[in-house]
Amino acid sequence: QVDLVESGGGSVQTGGSLKLSCAASGYTYCSYDMSWYRQAPGKEREFVSGIDYRGRTRYADSVNGRFTISEDSVSNTVYLEMNTLKPEDTAMYYCKTERPRDSVVPVPCRWPSFDHWGQGTQVTVSS
Repeated sequence: QVDLVESGGGSVQTGGSLKLSCAASGYTYCSYDMSWYRQAPGKEREFVSGIDYRGRTRYADSVNGRFTISEDSVSNTVYLEMNTLKPEDTAMYYCKTERPRDSVVPVPCRWPSFDHWGQGTQVTVSS
C-alpha cells in the first residue's frame, strides 16, 4: 500500500504564499496520478489540482493561475505552490493517489484501491 504525508501548511495574510508537500512511501513503483483536495469548515471536500504520471497538470478554476502543482519523482513528493492566497483558500488540504486517467499506462498499479489519503495540512489565510 501507500502512505501519504502532507506538510507545509500554516497561517499567512492575504496575498501571501505557501508551498505544500506530499511525500509518498510504500509501493509507489507504478503509474498513478496525484491530486490535491481541500475542505473548509462546513463545506464539502473539493478538488484543487492534479498531476498525472506523465506530469500533465490540471487545476480548479478557483486556483488556476495562482497555484502550481509539481512533482519530484526521485523523492516521490508532490508539491502545491500557492501564491496570491485569499481568505477563501482557508481549508485543510489533502493529497490523494488517483487512478490514472489514461486507460493504458506503463506500469499498472496492482493496489486494491486508489483511495490513499494523507492526514491533511491546515492552511489559514487572514484578511
